[in-house]
Amino acid sequence: MIPVYNEEKDLGPCVRGLHEHLRRTFPYPFRITIADNASTDSTPLAAARLDAEIAEVRSYRLEQKGRGRALRTVWSSSDAPVLAYMDVDLSTDLNALLPLVAPLISGHSDLAIGSRLSRSSRVVRGAKRELISRSYNLILRGSLQARFSDAQCGFKAIRRDVAEVLLPLVEDTGWFFDTEMLVLAERAGLRIHEVPVDWVDDPDSTVHIVKTATDDLKGVWRMGRALATGSLPLDRLTRPFGDDPRDREIKDVPRGLARQLVGFCVVGGLSTLFYLLLYSGFRQFTGSQIANALALLVSAVANTAANRRLTFGVRGRGGAVRHQAQGLVVFGIGLALTGGSLAALNAAAGSPAHSTELAVLIAANLAATVLRFLLFRAWVFPERREGEEPVLSSPTYTTAGTHQQPYQPYRTTQFRAGEAADVAWRDATLRLQPVRPHDTDPGDSR
Repeated sequence: MIPVYNEEKDLGPCVRGLHEHLRRTFPYPFRITIADNASTDSTPLAAARLDAEIAEVRSYRLEQKGRGRALRTVWSSSDAPVLAYMDVDLSTDLNALLPLVAPLISGHSDLAIGSRLSRSSRVVRGAKRELISRSYNLILRGSLQARFSDAQCGFKAIRRDVAEVLLPLVEDTGWFFDTEMLVLAERAGLRIHEVPVDWVDDPDSTVHIVKTATDDLKGVWRMGRALATGSLPLDRLTRPFGDDPRDREIKDVPRGLARQLVGFCVVGGLSTLFYLLLYSGFRQFTGSQIANALALLVSAVANTAANRRLTFGVRGRGGAVRHQAQGLVVFGIGLALTGGSLAALNAAAGSPAHSTELAVLIAANLAATVLRFLLFRAWVFPERREGEEPVLSSPTYTTAGTHQQPYQPYRTTQFRAGEAADVAWRDATLRLQPVRPHDTDPGDSR
C-alpha cells in the first residue's frame, strides 16, 4: 500500500518502478494499493490511470487526510495474509521489501519495520532530520519504554490476523499511528522484526516537521496516560497468536515468581521512604502514635496500589476496592505480628534492652514482609487459572470518528509457520507460492 497526498508528479514513476521491481524479484503474487488522502491536485486522476493500466494496481480515494486513517481503512478491508506500506517517494531501498515480509509469511513474527537507526543501516539525510528522529525515539524509550529502534520509518508490514486485533485499538489517524500501533503490539507481547534499510532523504518531502513533532508528543502523552491508568485491554491481547515459551508451565516453578519478588522488594523500599516522609510531615502537628498510624495507613494503601499494578500486573479499576480492603487486612495481620512480638518480649523480659527490641522488630518485620508477599500472591492477587476472565473494568477505546464503545472479545486466525504460503485465499492474486531458488532479479549481476 502507498498512501499519497498531492503527489501528481511522483506517483506514476514511483508506482511503475515499484511494480517493475516486484515483477522481477518478488517470489509471491502481490497487489499495489494507492490510498489517496483527499488530494487537491490531479493525484486521483493519476491513480485511476495506473489502476486501469496495470493489473496489480488498485486505487482508493479517501475524503479525509491522515496517513493513519488511510492505513486503517485499506488494511481493514484487505483479505491479504500480509499487509505492508511504504512512502511514495521510495526513500527506502526496495531490496529490503522481501526481508521485511519474509518473517511474517513464515509465521515467525507478527509485525516488521524498517529501521534507519540500526547500526548496519545506510542513511543519507540532513543533520536536522537525523537529530529529530533520534530525539523522538529516545523520548519513546524513556516515556513508553519502547524497545523498537525506529517508529517513523515509512516501511512496515503486519500480518492480517494481527491487524484485525490491533487496528481497532489505535486511536490516531495521522503520523502517530505507526508509533501507537507498535507500542500496543510490543505491550501485547507480539514479536516485531526489524530490518536495517538503505534510506535516502527526499529533499522535496511535504511533511511539516514542527506540526508532526507536536502531534507526536501529544500522542506520547495520551498513550502514556492510557497505559498508566490501565484503560487499554492489554491483558486480553497478551500473546494471543500462538505458542510462546513464556506461557509454558515448568513443573514445580510458579510462573512469574522471580519478577514478582523483584517488584515487591522495589515497591517495599519505595513505600518505606514514602512512609518516612509522611511520618515526618504528620509529626509536625500531632503526636508520634497518631502520626505513625496515619503514615502507615496511607503508605499501606499506596503499597497495595503499586503492588497491584507493578508487581502483579493487574490493570483497570475492576476489583480495586476489594484489593484495597484485602490489602488493609494483610497490613493489619503484619501490624499484629510486629506488635505481638513486642508484647511477648516485654512480658518475658520485663524491661528488655533497646538493642533487643530492635532485633525482635527486625525479625518480626522480615516475617511480616514474607507473609505479606505470600498473602498478596495467593489471596489478594491470585494467578488466574486457564479459562478465567481477567479482572477488568470493561475498558473502552476510542476509534477515530466513532464514539467510545466497550472492548469486545475477538476471534483470531492462528497460523503455523509457513501456512501463509500455502493457504488458498479468496483472491487469486493473493495466493502465495513457496520461494523458488531461481526467483532472482535477472538484472542483478550478483
